[in-house]
Amino acid sequence: MAGRQLILHWVLHLLCVLLMVRTVSGASGPSTGTHTSPEFPASGVNQTPVVDCREVCRLNASDRCDFIRTNPDCHSEGGYLDYLEGIFCHFPPHLLPLVITFYAFWLLYLFLILGVTAGKFFCPNLSAISTMLKLSHNVAGVTFLAFGNGAPDIFSALVAFSDPHTASLAFGALFGAGVLVTTVVAGGIAILRPFTAASRPFLRDIIFYMVAVFLIFTALYLGRVTLAWALGYLGLYVFYVFTVVLCTWIYQWQRSRSLVYSMPGTPEMPSDSEDDRVSSTTNSYDYREECQPLLFYQESTVQILVRALNPLDYRKWRYKPAYWKVLKVFKLPVEFLLLLTVPLVDPDQEDRNWKRPLNCLHLVISPLVLVLTLQSGAYGVYEIGGLFPVWGVVVIVGTALAAVTFFATSNSEPPRLHWLFAFLGFLTSALWINAAATEVVNILRSLGVVFQLSNTVLGLTLLAWGNSIGDVFSDFTLARQGYPRMAFSACFGGIIFNILVGVGLGCLLQLSRGHVEVKLEPDGLLVWVLAGALGLSLVCSLVSVPLQCFQLNKVYGFCLLLFYANFLVVALLTEFGVIHLKSM
Repeated sequence: MAGRQLILHWVLHLLCVLLMVRTVSGASGPSTGTHTSPEFPASGVNQTPVVDCREVCRLNASDRCDFIRTNPDCHSEGGYLDYLEGIFCHFPPHLLPLVITFYAFWLLYLFLILGVTAGKFFCPNLSAISTMLKLSHNVAGVTFLAFGNGAPDIFSALVAFSDPHTASLAFGALFGAGVLVTTVVAGGIAILRPFTAASRPFLRDIIFYMVAVFLIFTALYLGRVTLAWALGYLGLYVFYVFTVVLCTWIYQWQRSRSLVYSMPGTPEMPSDSEDDRVSSTTNSYDYREECQPLLFYQESTVQILVRALNPLDYRKWRYKPAYWKVLKVFKLPVEFLLLLTVPLVDPDQEDRNWKRPLNCLHLVISPLVLVLTLQSGAYGVYEIGGLFPVWGVVVIVGTALAAVTFFATSNSEPPRLHWLFAFLGFLTSALWINAAATEVVNILRSLGVVFQLSNTVLGLTLLAWGNSIGDVFSDFTLARQGYPRMAFSACFGGIIFNILVGVGLGCLLQLSRGHVEVKLEPDGLLVWVLAGALGLSLVCSLVSVPLQCFQLNKVYGFCLLLFYANFLVVALLTEFGVIHLKSM
């Protein structure tokens, strides 16, 4: 995880560019809000009444397709595929189980795409940016590391908040992931390897997270988010980053003074610093040097291109178990496509991963991917003056840059401006993640329509599980390798970023489209159950961990797992109406 550390200022600047571009689209295209703009009255146009899209299952099979195509509540704002139309218009009703099965496998594959893109391209490029900017571990850890780990959650929240119909999906996913990480992941770490938690970082993170949950809970109670509230969420995270930096600086200053005045041989103080936890994983030997040929030979340009585009290491393939090989087969098309479209800069390598033929191709392909994935390709197909499409201009300019770069550089030495490829790789991988997250949100909404489920329950289950699966595996692996404190700290540090920045940027996205405020319509009692469960889990940890003198054992871990199981039972019973409020 230490190699995936990243920075809020640069990330926010780059994301603001994306948000401003989306704002232009929102201003020029149809509004995603539920209100009709008074400046453009729909005079002379028959207004179709908005009916809950889940009512489609109660109609006759012959009427469902027309209902899906004419009801505005069934229309998705983004994405490349219309999943509801595919279910009800292109397949007969008796094939519905087959279509749902296909959608489920496609959903799993989209989660795989999210994981591969974030883990192998998005995070390494942001890590390269943080290295080039010479950021300290503590600053990079609470900004770049948090953004890298929470990229699927953040982009899913941005996509969900862009449409009022799926806003509850974002709250369900963010709160559901919070409950999952603070109970299942934290409890699993304590079960795998009991340890003593770092007291000060734990208290700091859990208090900040409780404040963030309280602010979100207040916004849900008020039913709206204004510009001041949205900026307040982002400001709270900036204050959290400042607190982390200040606390770490104070700790290092105190430690340096104690070492100066201590006698030789005096044992050092136990470390609560993030720097010490992160640096413990950085001392690793690069075994790739043992596989280098004894005799040096110059590779041709074609050989460099073929080797750079090969996502499979044949030496590693022979020694891996069968399940790894099966998963790798599914990953190969995704990895090949990402290698072809996303530049990757590695500051730890001598050549910084400079591949001249491939990087020159990136100058053509990556900008083309940017315009074809931004707003689901709406900008790429736009014709300038009604004559020439934008994607054609991008190809011409990119080809010219690639030709100049190819003839001005060599295969053996990276150019001086090679570091710019890290920013290009960041933008391209970010839009790949955004495109995949858009499809995930649309599929989940379609499944909610078919199975008559609310967006909230889909968010707290499928979306939260899918987006958190990477964190689960990485944190459990760290615990098995002997770093449970680092894994436990990541449980509380990363989700602070997810909830504050996810809700803050998501609401800013809506406000930037001309809305005075973002209306929040809680999806019944379930949202309050979800928020209450998250707050209760944090309070239990805040009370029980200090009572145990910060020594976390297997009993504590099993209690957290039991809490999550009870939460799921209550949430599902609430969803299906077994638990409900009495009507007055």
